[in-house]
Amino acid sequence: MYDVKNHRTFLKRTKYDDLHLEDLFVGNKVTVFSRHLSLVDYGDQYTARKLGSRKERTLALVKPDAVPKIGELIDIIINAGFTITKAKMMVLSRKEAMDLHVDHQSKPFYNELLQFIASGPAVAMEILGDDAVSEWKKLLGPANSGVARSDAPGSIRAMFGTDGIRNAAHGPDSFASAARELELFFPSSGGRGPANSAKFTNCTCCIIKPHAVNEGLTGKIIKAILDGGFEISALQLFNMERANVEEFYEIYKGVVAEYTEMVTELCSGPCIALEIRQLDPQKVFRDFCGPSDPEIARHLRPGTLRAIFGKNKIQNAVHCTDLPEDGLLEVQYFFKILDN
Repeated sequence: MYDVKNHRTFLKRTKYDDLHLEDLFVGNKVTVFSRHLSLVDYGDQYTARKLGSRKERTLALVKPDAVPKIGELIDIIINAGFTITKAKMMVLSRKEAMDLHVDHQSKPFYNELLQFIASGPAVAMEILGDDAVSEWKKLLGPANSGVARSDAPGSIRAMFGTDGIRNAAHGPDSFASAARELELFFPSSGGRGPANSAKFTNCTCCIIKPHAVNEGLTGKIIKAILDGGFEISALQLFNMERANVEEFYEIYKGVVAEYTEMVTELCSGPCIALEIRQLDPQKVFRDFCGPSDPEIARHLRPGTLRAIFGKNKIQNAVHCTDLPEDGLLEVQYFFKILDN
């Protein structure tokens, strides 16, 4: 690999187990030795023919009625072969709802539609896959959940929807609509899009680590957290730069022997930051995560997140805030400092 900007070789031919041939397509982002790379074009026609495919991006929008089932929905998306490349829990203003549903202005249910989509947090995701626009629509099923239950009983709207408006999730109808709607939620100009849903009260921070995201465990971990009686009041996918991770983990420097490996893991790929609200004083999220070493967790606290999903002390599925007084600070780091 040659660094064009600095006119020097960045990487000679080497084995790198975390990168796979199916990851190499235009538009994808990959991480090689903690360096984030965007694939913008193929080097030659032969490579384009070999690796170029029907990869498309589309918007998967989980509506307020289905946000409590976000774990199961993420699992369905991943199991259908999609890659989640962006994700954010958002609260839409009426203006943003109008921009999203501009095609429905003349419909009799238009006002109800706007009111509903802005009635609570929604989760917007950019998902990537072969023929993503049509495949996601197929997975959603008919717009009316009642019709979906009779015509496509295995579809998302059949399983999670109530009617034609409270129908769990939304997907654009065409490639052009997908591009327009993704721009609303994830502006290419670097703007923020709709505001995140963080509340910054009674909260602590959880990060689903890159290895767990890469292994397709995101949905299962989120479901376990919700089933444990905790509220997820904000969610966002981040690709962390090393400098940010070092800043975030600063309190562990010189204290934890694995500090350097912890930093390397957190910037090795996408991670998911969550604001967790602990409204029941008996429920302590740190206890729910378990000891930092999954082996110890499996012996002492087998039902905890790290016991179930962790591999070792570095790849232990989740980071959680250690000290109660640091909960708000860690949440603010992601949802105020990084998300702006």
